[in-house]
Amino acid sequence: MKKGQIFEIKIEDMTDEGAGIGKADGYPLFVKDAVPGDVIRAELIKDKKTYGYGRLLEVCEASPDRIVPKCPIARPCGGCQLQALSYEAQLVFKENKVKAALKRIGGVTFDKTEPVISMKDPWHYRNKAEYPVRKGKDGRILIGFYAGRTHSVIECENCLIGQEADAQVLGAVKRWMNEFGIEPYDEEAGTGTVRHVMIRTSFASGEQMVCLVVNTKKLPFANELSRLLPKTVTSFSYSVNLKKTNVIMGDRTVPVFGEAFLEDVICGVRYRISPRAFYQVNPAQTEKLYAKALEYAGLSGNETVWDLYCGIGTISLIMAKKAKKVYGVEIIPEAVKNARENAVLNDINNAEFFAGRAEDVLPEHFAKTGEKADVIVVDPPRKGCDGSLLHTIALMAPKRLVYVSCNPATLARDVSIMREFGYEVKKVQPVDMFPWTGHVESIALLERVSNRKADAKVHIDVDLEDYYRIKDAQGKDGK
Repeated sequence: MKKGQIFEIKIEDMTDEGAGIGKADGYPLFVKDAVPGDVIRAELIKDKKTYGYGRLLEVCEASPDRIVPKCPIARPCGGCQLQALSYEAQLVFKENKVKAALKRIGGVTFDKTEPVISMKDPWHYRNKAEYPVRKGKDGRILIGFYAGRTHSVIECENCLIGQEADAQVLGAVKRWMNEFGIEPYDEEAGTGTVRHVMIRTSFASGEQMVCLVVNTKKLPFANELSRLLPKTVTSFSYSVNLKKTNVIMGDRTVPVFGEAFLEDVICGVRYRISPRAFYQVNPAQTEKLYAKALEYAGLSGNETVWDLYCGIGTISLIMAKKAKKVYGVEIIPEAVKNARENAVLNDINNAEFFAGRAEDVLPEHFAKTGEKADVIVVDPPRKGCDGSLLHTIALMAPKRLVYVSCNPATLARDVSIMREFGYEVKKVQPVDMFPWTGHVESIALLERVSNRKADAKVHIDVDLEDYYRIKDAQGKDGK
């Protein structure tokens, strides 16, 4: 196989990221924008020893599940990978993705996966967007999203999964930059001022928070931009990020006008959200996700609950209304401050929050107090839970572990580890939080079914790829 070769292939499957998979003379090709059932012509653009990447040239025979993308820039934009796939087929793909990970990595051979909770209207669902700002080849200011697997900006100021009101904010920012000679950030040179525009919208009130991420210690002509922003903006700040990094937000946030937070409502609880705090991006589906988390927790009012990676206390405060005591742990100090304020805002007195890494705070607290837990909730980042944290959870011996995950692979890995500690999966509920993308959120209920001691020597501090290799080796030689 040589780069530049053209093949006609049938797409048989999809990768976890949503690329079509077909074979040319037995050689697997991954082709973006191709969907299962398509017969396509594709050009080999990257050749590996055992597989390659292809560029879609033509759909010779369309799959029954293929649709015309609603967004005019769906193909070059790196945001939505599945706009050529019908929504019904997306749901099947995501459900199978969760099932396959649990079976292959987690060793969960029985089917405990419920049908995916879908959206009635899967458009304009995001309450937050981070728009990179760069200069085009013609010198124009570009605001939009990165093209797939690049840092080239595709201009987009009216995203179909974002909020329509964002366009007014982005128009004001662009006008301000042109009028006052504010330069976009240059990644290679490390020069320029504006790196990103972060916009967050409250679905409860329609109010917006705007935070400019800048490459300067002070934002020039900040008051002039304040006057140009639409009236929906009630909180305006800037985040200082002077580092050459892919991390978007800086460590210091400076208010310009309005409150230092945006207020929203989920499951009847009011929340104040600061610019750097984590908050689920799809409010409609978040209500369903958190309701399921509460159901899985099975609270009667007498339980002690730990909520790890708690953010601004969203799940913590919902649980606190049904539990005896809730402890929340979050690494971002601003979010912990929000969580404490949110407890006061909702007259909740049985929730306590700690600032720090969950893998540090929980083991230290348990070693100091020996206090057990009835229910533990985790909502980790894509990398999943740290091994030492899972070990401490097992030592604390909660009856139930409620695991909220944005990555089926690391969910399955952590499930496999907890099974070694005497826990079993009882239920798994996928939730479509991110329509038109390859991502899926899941929530799993694990229950303690044996008294196996958690101090058994189990090697769990391993990289995910190493873990795959270990499990494969175990399957081959039985050791």
